Amino acid sequence: MNISQQFAPPFRLVAPYFITAVLVYFSTVIFLFSFDISTMHTLGNNTLAFVHLMLLGFVMMSIFGAMAQLVPVVLEVEHFAVELYYAIYPLLFIGTLLMVLGFYNTPVLLSFGGVIVFISFLIFLAETFATISKAKKLNFSFYAVLLANIFLLLGVIVGLIMAFGYSGFIDVDVNKLLNIHIYLVLYGYVGFSIIGMSYILVPMFWLSHSFDKRFLQYSLYFLSAAIFFVSLGEYSYALFSDLGYGLLLLAFCLYAYELYLIYKTRARVKKDIYYYYLLFFSVSLLMSLFLGIFYFFSTANQVLLLLGFVMFYGVLGSLILGHFYKIIPFLIWFERFAPLVGKEKVPMLAEMVPKKSSALLFFYNVTGFVLVALAIAFELEQIYLAGLSFMLMSALFLLKDILFMINFKG
Repeated sequence: MNISQQFAPPFRLVAPYFITAVLVYFSTVIFLFSFDISTMHTLGNNTLAFVHLMLLGFVMMSIFGAMAQLVPVVLEVEHFAVELYYAIYPLLFIGTLLMVLGFYNTPVLLSFGGVIVFISFLIFLAETFATISKAKKLNFSFYAVLLANIFLLLGVIVGLIMAFGYSGFIDVDVNKLLNIHIYLVLYGYVGFSIIGMSYILVPMFWLSHSFDKRFLQYSLYFLSAAIFFVSLGEYSYALFSDLGYGLLLLAFCLYAYELYLIYKTRARVKKDIYYYYLLFFSVSLLMSLFLGIFYFFSTANQVLLLLGFVMFYGVLGSLILGHFYKIIPFLIWFERFAPLVGKEKVPMLAEMVPKKSSALLFFYNVTGFVLVALAIAFELEQIYLAGLSFMLMSALFLLKDILFMINFKG
């Protein structure tokens, strides 16, 4: 992989994104304690509040922080105005908080929060488009980043319209826009970013070489088509939406197969915390595909709820947490210790990861995940609370580990 730190911004710029994301992740687990297992599948306002806290405060915050480093490094260009990232995360956090409160009990705050989130996204998008416009290598990563951010722009516009409609300022059919919003942001931006960056990060950390890259490209083609047909189906024939759902399934099946090819060609044999989180991610991805098929034929809200939990904490959560344990030490090492190579003894990357603590975190995380998933499937209140307790312990260990790696001195 053609990776260079020459164009990367200082770590102090992206550190607040990762710390804020971890604090929000901890908050989402606490939020889950407020749900009643027997009624949480009704998808009420508290569910909408939780979904936006998870997606905006944890997933988007993590991705924005990672993109601040990865986009210039992968495309080999300098940021257009890297200082703008100092404004993005506080705006995103404040806007997310207002939106959560708006969904939860004060609808008027939803519009204000939506506008602030919209502004933070516009700053991010404007800076990203200006940065990638300077790229000279129009490769797979370039087009993945470009299309992901186009989908994000469309998604936040639809989301802002929905926020005004939900608050009563304008009259729109929120239900029709909801599916389009989900597909543009969750699958269009988050999905494209995950698949596009997997092309760089997973082979780099696993030392994989000479694998067939075509399936990643096919995956993005089908994912784009899925978003188009689902959006078209909301305002025309339902058959287009069904076609979109099928294409979405095909896209992620191809992506799962590509991960298998990367795994087969890996040179690294050491089974570290990253390896186990990628295994957790792969199993969760297969589970979500199965549940997606099941929901398509059953349309049961309880299946949708279980699917959402698996996607949030199994697919997105495991992928982001696993990469925290690779990206943060990697960035810290290059900034703090790379200049000292040849002059004095410097630590290895593996020394910057707290092994016992990360192993305990993984155990608590997976145990809690399995218990909560079983509780949702069979409406088991005590098992649900026990699972959340395990997940809460893992979130505490995560915060401790992130601070340890950021403050590592050697």
